[in-house]
Amino acid sequence: MHIAFLMDRLDSIKPENETTSHLMYECNQRGHSVYFLEPHDVYIRKNEVVARMRNITVPRDLSMKRYWRNLINCLKKDELIFETITDLDALFLRKNPPLVYQTMEFLSWANDKVFIINSTSGQILANSKLYTLNFPDIIPESHVSRDPARLKKIIDDFGGAMVVKPLQRYGGEGVIKVSILDRENLNSLINYYVRAYRSYPEREPIMVQEYLDGVKGQGDVRILLLNGEIIGAMRRKPVAGEFRTNIHAGARSYRHQVTSEEKKICAVIKERLVQDGLFFVGVDVIGDKMVEINCVSPGGIPRINRLDNIRLEAKVIDFIEKKVEEMKVG
Repeated sequence: MHIAFLMDRLDSIKPENETTSHLMYECNQRGHSVYFLEPHDVYIRKNEVVARMRNITVPRDLSMKRYWRNLINCLKKDELIFETITDLDALFLRKNPPLVYQTMEFLSWANDKVFIINSTSGQILANSKLYTLNFPDIIPESHVSRDPARLKKIIDDFGGAMVVKPLQRYGGEGVIKVSILDRENLNSLINYYVRAYRSYPEREPIMVQEYLDGVKGQGDVRILLLNGEIIGAMRRKPVAGEFRTNIHAGARSYRHQVTSEEKKICAVIKERLVQDGLFFVGVDVIGDKMVEINCVSPGGIPRINRLDNIRLEAKVIDFIEKKVEEMKVG
């Protein structure tokens, strides 16, 4: 099979802890031809979607460190492969947010010709934190507005701590906890986040969401779903003085057995995820509430592997191989 990874630069990644590198390694180990490209490498030629790619297939059975060094060396070669996207069997869209909408538009034509994980249409729908509003019964109380006065009133009326979330960022970036107890800073922060100095149509809407007290002691749970089914999970606890549970924010990971309540949450979202072509996602849960769905570049495989002594990347590539065969037969 020919499998490509559209992602961030290879030299920006620490392979031991990145899900993308483990997926690439597994493809290489199975003898598939693996290709690398970035969003700007996709373009149109003679009415077809074409990509500038590099073949990063290297010898098998290397350690992860040696494997990654070999991949970096592939970048130093001059040759680029110019291929139509439909020459590929599968395409992983693994670039970290924000989404490059133009690239998604270019690739959308190939959704039914190449197995894309996750689909362009699904990523466009779900890359924002607004996607969780499709499941109002299982998420914390949430509000979205670009009006500072309205947001302040929401927090006043709520009466307790709330969390401010920019809609498009990831890894906990820009997520803060606010309270009516610190009104001067609250006003300043709200004005800053919505860019209140701009005219109303140009402001940035933000989400304010109920702060769940359980996060401080128990952290959250990252659950990985493949085709709507749970394949692994880990608990993440914030460091002292922090409430964010993102690994990028310094949180630590712990082994976790998925609870019946968490299974119910995943069952609620399963059908919609598969319908939207969101086959591989990370779901974040605090207590009995889902707080985020990560579909653009969901992570967690290396840490869950180490905690549970498993190889989740093998399940993902098994699924990819199966879907590619189904598309060929169809």
